[in-house]
Amino acid sequence: MPKLLNKTCQLTNFRNPPKPSSTSSPSPPLADPATIANLILKSDNPESLPQTLYTLTEWTPNLVQTILKRLWNHGPKALQFFNLLESHPSYSHFADAFDHAIDIAARLRDYKTTWTLVSRMRSRKLGPTPKTFAIITERYVSAGKADKAVKIFLSMHEHGCQQDLKSFNVFLDVLCKSKRAEMAYKLFKIFRGSFRADVISYNIIANGFCLKKQTPRALEVMKEMVERGLEPTLTTYNILLKGYFRAGQIKEGWEFFLQMKKRKIEIDAVSYTTVVHGFGVAGEVEKARKVFNEMIGAGVLPSVATYNALIQVLCKKDSVENAVVVFEEMLKKGYVPNATTYNVVIRGLCHAGKMDMAVEYMDKMKDDCDPTIQTFNVVIRYYCDNGEIEKALEVFKKMSGETCLPNLDTYNVLISAMFVRKKSDDLLIAGKLLMEMVDRGFLPRKFTFNRVLNGLLLTGNQGFAQEILRLQSKCGCLPRHFRL
Repeated sequence: MPKLLNKTCQLTNFRNPPKPSSTSSPSPPLADPATIANLILKSDNPESLPQTLYTLTEWTPNLVQTILKRLWNHGPKALQFFNLLESHPSYSHFADAFDHAIDIAARLRDYKTTWTLVSRMRSRKLGPTPKTFAIITERYVSAGKADKAVKIFLSMHEHGCQQDLKSFNVFLDVLCKSKRAEMAYKLFKIFRGSFRADVISYNIIANGFCLKKQTPRALEVMKEMVERGLEPTLTTYNILLKGYFRAGQIKEGWEFFLQMKKRKIEIDAVSYTTVVHGFGVAGEVEKARKVFNEMIGAGVLPSVATYNALIQVLCKKDSVENAVVVFEEMLKKGYVPNATTYNVVIRGLCHAGKMDMAVEYMDKMKDDCDPTIQTFNVVIRYYCDNGEIEKALEVFKKMSGETCLPNLDTYNVLISAMFVRKKSDDLLIAGKLLMEMVDRGFLPRKFTFNRVLNGLLLTGNQGFAQEILRLQSKCGCLPRHFRL
């Protein structure tokens, strides 16, 4: 963990909030989450921020959660905000807010803060709960610390949270979705008796092997489940069906699907969606359409996920124009598209060079759901690839007023784009993006630092290069023998 992040994550305490006036006054109005989030982001005075937040609004758990979500990609500021409110005289954090703060700290790999928050949560008798440990273990696993995550799961009871079958299944799922099915299976065999493993446990392990495209291992798990007297569910069959298609075993997947029908298994929208997507990925667009139509003919209503699968197939293997036709049909039938639907269409339009239309759909998206970080990143990336840097920066600026903030990919794409034209002004922007990136809790690669440094030096921006060099030193990745 770089020292800069540790320093940034040190939380200012709301020790001495201003006392309300003795005369009665109306309660402060509820403020807009976006306005508050921007105020926190732009505040560089930790002493005045507590008083500002105190007088700004009446705080509710829902408002706090909304702001924490908006600050998701600015971890240090989110943690500062959380801590300021923790000592508020008329508001107390709920368990969900603690879980959110713990997730942010663990994502930053600031484990000292993570466990400090767990202790504070426990002292307030709000937890930690199995959900808290699911969050922590998932972050450790994603950071490549799976062995540590196992130890944390086994020590849950030491923090006042007893393990049970549900928490065991959740932990197995964390390991399996991180492509550590073998580790999960070993743990499963050790503790399945203690926790009385159920069908859900077996399904999780089978899915873990399917995610690794090891369908035969998944079938072995299913066989073992039956031998132990547990009946496979529709979910079990759908996991195996998806496993075949994910592994590229199209013929075997189709035969398995036909066997499901033959055995009178009640096929649902998930089954059909899997086949539609599977055929589509394999380039069998007509077969995908045929299965989609068969689904409707069989009286099984398509879900939004089914439409998403078909639209994605058409975007990738057919044409974005046909995908848009299906999108419009979906709307006419009363379905409300979700973020995935829009992101698939927007990506397809960008890939086809229809950038103006992609931006139109991005604006239209706001009527049904909030644009996600993926939405912005796709549009920014394609603008940069097309050399339309100014338009990419315009979309980047819009993000501050939306529900999400830039992430590591956003900054990396934009910084790389600033080197295409080799303009002095572009390289200044690259330097500013780099500084903002670090301020928001992201640690750039040494390559990124060095590239920006060299670019600034080559364009005569020695003063700014010195600032970047000092920042690089604080982040603990100063290049050897580098002199200005």
